Formats: sequence, structure tokens, C-alpha cells
Amino acid sequence: MVSKEILIQTQKGERQVAIIEDGRVEDFHIEVDRYQSILGNIYKGKVESILPSINAAFVNIGQARNGFLYLTDAVSPFVEDDISGNKNILQKIFSRKGKENPKDKKQPKPKDISLKIGQEVLVQVVKEPFGEKGARLTTHITLPGRFVVYMPFDKQAGVSKKIDNQEERDRLRDVIKSLSFVKKGGFIIRTASKEHGKGNIIRDAKFLFDLWTKINKKSTQETAPSLIYEEGELSWKIVRDYLTDKVDKLIIDSEEDYERIKRFVQTLIGNQMVSKIQLYKGTEPLFDSKNVSRELRKIYDTHVYCKSGAYIVIEPTEGMTVIDVNSGKFKAKASPGEAAFLVNMEVVPEIARQLRLRDLGGIVIIDFIDMVRDDHKRKVIEALQRELARDYAKTEVNRISSLGIVEMTRARTGKTIESLSFCKCPYCSGRGRVKIV
Repeated sequence: MVSKEILIQTQKGERQVAIIEDGRVEDFHIEVDRYQSILGNIYKGKVESILPSINAAFVNIGQARNGFLYLTDAVSPFVEDDISGNKNILQKIFSRKGKENPKDKKQPKPKDISLKIGQEVLVQVVKEPFGEKGARLTTHITLPGRFVVYMPFDKQAGVSKKIDNQEERDRLRDVIKSLSFVKKGGFIIRTASKEHGKGNIIRDAKFLFDLWTKINKKSTQETAPSLIYEEGELSWKIVRDYLTDKVDKLIIDSEEDYERIKRFVQTLIGNQMVSKIQLYKGTEPLFDSKNVSRELRKIYDTHVYCKSGAYIVIEPTEGMTVIDVNSGKFKAKASPGEAAFLVNMEVVPEIARQLRLRDLGGIVIIDFIDMVRDDHKRKVIEALQRELARDYAKTEVNRISSLGIVEMTRARTGKTIESLSFCKCPYCSGRGRVKIV
């Protein structure tokens, strides 16, 4: 049985979280005081400008830069149209008359837009500000809980695709249908709800519904722009998403955070999980005592080595991340084609792990060692998809090209781990090279 621990180390100005499985770091998160995340926050904003040419509006949410809102996302209690009923969201935003040309959907006329300059709108941040770009916003509010996600303005009931057993899917749908206290909105069943009792799921749904009631009430009392709901600190998210029955213990080195996390657990999960939370009282840093620090230092390295001697090179660029697979010192009594396949299969779990540890997002290009056989290519892609299924971030993988290249995407919602820990060198301005004189 796999042993699993959550370690939370608090240092000056930052909080680090490592997810350990059988002594190996499988996931890593960091929160720094100098950078306050706004991901998941809900704001009452004011529409500053509308650009029909790009099908978007810019909304003042009280941040340094206005947020970016696609007009197809403009559904909220402050938008003119009522969201009740089962009409298509696009029909809520643009008037529909007769047969349409698909091009018209991309370039609606100004008079067809429901939003108006100066109008107040309730929005949620789905992507952090990046570079010179403001936060990406949506009015489709989602409140994630431990087992379900509540959507106040989307009347639907869905089940995570990762739950593939039809009997279990039907059972979970029946649980959602039994939620008589919910008059509006819908739920999505999270993967964590699998095989959990009806009582736990209902309690989670009731917690989220009550939370939304408070948010909705506050939104009617505040003047735009204003912060209505703050998603919460890293500790809260870790408890919500990672503290499950499969976790043996959660160890934290801060007494203040220890007490706060216990309150989180009692509120969100119940007293039965509190016994897994432990306060670390050792003299050396928590990560050092668990041999985690040395491994974490490697996540900033360009080269990552596997046991066989094969390695991958990770190069983040402005537009994408490039990962190159190399055989290195790999040796095997096999044909060149078989050896290439073995190397590719070995590095796949490490590639998926490094994407999680570094929190790399956007477009990712993986240059595998060329393979001739179609069955080898298929097995490598299937292995990559299996490993990526463990990732909380949404991923999409294309098939291997004739050049042995895989194009994939991983949802990027905030800053990478490296960008939170490093800044551009003031001497070389980020060139990272020594000039030969």
C-alpha cells in the first residue's frame, strides 16, 4: 500500500507544501507573502469598455489592471437577462433571429451586446494577471468543495469524467437530485466523491450553498469595484483538495497554522480526520528532516535524470515549454527501435511529475526519441495520458507527429513555481550567458 503524507513548511514570507508518496515528492505548492494570489476571488466589478472586435469587455475589479471578460461569459445577477430556464448561454448574450452565419458569432455588432459600459457585474478570476495582461474573468461563478462544485448560475448536474463506473455515476447523480434545499444552480460531482456516502456529499453541498447565500447577500450591499469573496490561503486549498482517506498524515511546523488547519478540517470534513494532523516540533527544518529539500532544489534544474541514465531537458520560453528526451547513458540489450521505446516509456512519468512540481502551463512540446512502430507510439501516448490523469490541472494531449513530437496543453491559471522563487538577473537581464571576450 502506498504511504502518503502532506508536509507544510512555514518560513519567513512563504509557505511550502509537498505531497509525498512512498518518500518521493509527487506534487509541490508554494505561497509567498509578496505575491497575493487572486485566483478564484469573486469581485463586483464595473464594465469600463467593450470591444466587439475581440468579443470581450474590460472590467474594473479594483486591481492595477482591468480584468478581461469574454462576452460569451457574461451571465450574472447584474446582467440584464434572467438566467433561469435552459436557453443556450450564447442566446443570452446575443439576439438570435433567423439563420446565422458562423462568422457573425465571432464578430457581433455592438447593439447585440447585453453588457453596457458602466454596468455592474459579478465576476470570478479564472486566470491570474500575467505580464501586462489583466486577470481573466468569468461570470459563471464556481465554488469548489471537497466532493462537489456548486455553480449558482448554471442549472446542470454533471459527474467527473474520471469516474467511469456507470453504476457509481448513476448513484452520484441521484444524490445530487435529492438536494431539495437548492432552488437554483447546479452541481458537478468531483472525482474525490467516488465511493463516499450520501451524507458526506450532502454536507459538502450544503456548506457551499450556504457560502453562496452569504456571497450573494454581500454582493447586493457593496459598490463596484469591490472584493466580495476571497478564495482563501493555500492551507485551505490543500485541505480541501488533498486531505483524503488515502493520506496517512498531514504534518505542519507552525503552531498557528496547525490550529487554523484543524478548524478547517472540522468545518469542511469532520472530527474523524483531525487525528491525521500533526504539529512538527523538531529542531531542524521539516523538509530537511524528511529529505525533501534536496529533491525540491532539483525542480529548478534544466536537466532531470532518470535511474537508467536517460534524461530530459526542460526549457520554458515566453510562448511555450519545450521538453527534450535524451537517451544519455541508457544501455540495454535491445534494437535501436526497442531502446528508443524503453527510454520514452521511462521518462513519461517524470515528465508528468515535473509539470506538476513546476506548475508549468500553456503549450508544452515534448520531443521524444523517434519511434518507428505505431504500437510503440500508441503505448507512449497512453502512458502519458495515464500519468497526466493524476494532475489537478486540465490537460490535453495530441498524438505523436511523424517527427516524434507531442503537442499538449496544461491549464495555466497562475504564476509558475520558478517565477515565484526567482527574478530576472540584474546583471545579464535574463540572458543567462557569459560573453566570450
